[in-house]
Amino acid sequence: MLDAKLIRDNPGDIKKAMATRKDDWDVDTFLVLDEKRRKAIAKVEQLQAQRNESSKSIGALMAAGKSDEAEIAKRTVRDINDEIGELETRMKRLEEETTRYLSLAPNLADESVPVGDDENDNVEVRRAGTPPTFDFEPQAHWDLGPALGIIDFDRGVKLAESKFVVLAGDGARLERALINFFLEELYKEGFKEWWPPSMVNPDSLFATGNLPKFEDDLYRMDNGNLFMIPTAEVPLTNLHRDEVLDASTLPRRYCAFSQCFRREAGAAGRDTRGMIRVHQFDKVEMVKFATPETSFDELEHMVRRAEHALEALGLAYRTIVLCTGDMGFASAKTYDVEVWLPSYNAYKEISSCSNCTDFQARRGNIKYRDPAAFKGSRYVHTLNGSGLAVGRTLCAVIENYQQADGSIVIPEALRPFMGGQEIIKALE
Repeated sequence: MLDAKLIRDNPGDIKKAMATRKDDWDVDTFLVLDEKRRKAIAKVEQLQAQRNESSKSIGALMAAGKSDEAEIAKRTVRDINDEIGELETRMKRLEEETTRYLSLAPNLADESVPVGDDENDNVEVRRAGTPPTFDFEPQAHWDLGPALGIIDFDRGVKLAESKFVVLAGDGARLERALINFFLEELYKEGFKEWWPPSMVNPDSLFATGNLPKFEDDLYRMDNGNLFMIPTAEVPLTNLHRDEVLDASTLPRRYCAFSQCFRREAGAAGRDTRGMIRVHQFDKVEMVKFATPETSFDELEHMVRRAEHALEALGLAYRTIVLCTGDMGFASAKTYDVEVWLPSYNAYKEISSCSNCTDFQARRGNIKYRDPAAFKGSRYVHTLNGSGLAVGRTLCAVIENYQQADGSIVIPEALRPFMGGQEIIKALE
């Protein structure tokens, strides 16, 4: 969430920032709501001061034998209390309305982010590896997987509905190998692993920015109190909600494997075939808590972790920085790492790493204390990134390591996690 004072003091700059983000959040609407809220607060404080003065006078009037004047003072106090009660009700409503509207404003883009309208204006910063060439007609994972008996789309639909998938045999084993490989790679980099719940409450989703704006993308439980997580970013970030961390413990680097659940309400018609866009998928997530002075260095470190995993798997990739018009709601700067997929003859996102600065920390009240540097406490910066999206990596391995006979060579980095197995053979 943005700082209300920042908006009040710099309305013109905020309007320009919203324009570059292609967001229709209206600064003037917020300022009107905020002014009404502040006036209500000022009026309540004024009446409270009058009530206190009148209350003090009652005892003195009674002691002086001025009972009639004391009764008038008592009636004045009662009238003021009634007015305060009405104003406090209005003030609470205005506070809720103002906070809700403020919660719909996206984060401000960092000055290093390229200005642009959409994904066509994203900027490539590097690429590594060479896409494979085949002396046969390569197949897509949605054909290879079923032919090998390791991906079953039909049974996914039978068990659930469209865009749910079943993995079988070596497909399930490969998925598990990727999860363990990613986690072990992050262990080497000093990440602390967590095993969080797969369901969270609305406060958790508000803190990360998923609520209230993106409720349609979430799976809500029937009792209305819990949601299935769209990513482990949500529970990991909320581990420290309403806490004050010691600066000496920062940066904190966390990771977790989780199943993720998304309705993908805003992605209708995109990537309709295969496993690239499904409603349930596996992901190893990275989350960091850092000081403002170090958070952008931590972002670069996070991106390199995702890139390193792809390099270890021998997969070609490119890294882009998203422009202002294509960034996620909570992000101040985002890098996407895209892996080469032969079925698309293009690079497809496999990791998205973002610095959310103090946007989520302000929503979740996550602060840090550094007595040697400043008094009180300040908001931390939070970061998140995929390390990696497991299902998409599985697709990339299948497509890039396919052989002419329909078999799949298992990358060397994954073989220790598959009992030394070197190849997934085609069905006889």
